Amino acid sequence: MLTGGEVLKVSAYEVVGEKARLALAGGGELVLPLLRVERVVEDEVPDDVPVPDAFLPSPFALGYSPGQEVGAPRFGGEIRAAAERHDLNPRLVAAVVGAESAFDARAVSHKGARGLMQLMPATALRFGVAPGELFEPERNLEAGARYLRWLIDRYEGALHLALAAYNAGEGAVDRYGGVPPYRETRRYVLRVYERFGISPGKTPR
Repeated sequence: MLTGGEVLKVSAYEVVGEKARLALAGGGELVLPLLRVERVVEDEVPDDVPVPDAFLPSPFALGYSPGQEVGAPRFGGEIRAAAERHDLNPRLVAAVVGAESAFDARAVSHKGARGLMQLMPATALRFGVAPGELFEPERNLEAGARYLRWLIDRYEGALHLALAAYNAGEGAVDRYGGVPPYRETRRYVLRVYERFGISPGKTPR
């Protein structure tokens, strides 16, 4: 998925420095600046993995309040500060960090996502952080928390949709009217929910 909204079907994807090499499904190859790539997701894969319901059991509020636990083995202070700035439960931010990078500030995915909250450079720019700052914990958390807050607001507090969009992009969630049928995305939502302390429930529509 490119930053202009275009979707390309590719048979292979490789990050080389600050460029993405795409092997097009119909043949041929395309090399683009990594900043043009918004998301890389699996193709539609039928999956019966249940996704937790949108309703959150008490006491897991999405917003910030003093005294909430962070539940992070590292970067607890930085996570709490970013969560407070963007009115997020720090336990939720820590759950996303744990699912994304296992609290490794230098993590790089094969898709090109970087740092604690595994942001693509293009996404970081959307939320005010330069690609070169993504390995700085405070800056990565700033962009990631700001993006997560934006998604929660966009989907009116439906956490399963916000998390699905964090993984697969808003376009995919909007296109399917819910959590898209991507195995990676469904399992990602489950993983974050479990880290946040929510038990799996029914699959939302």
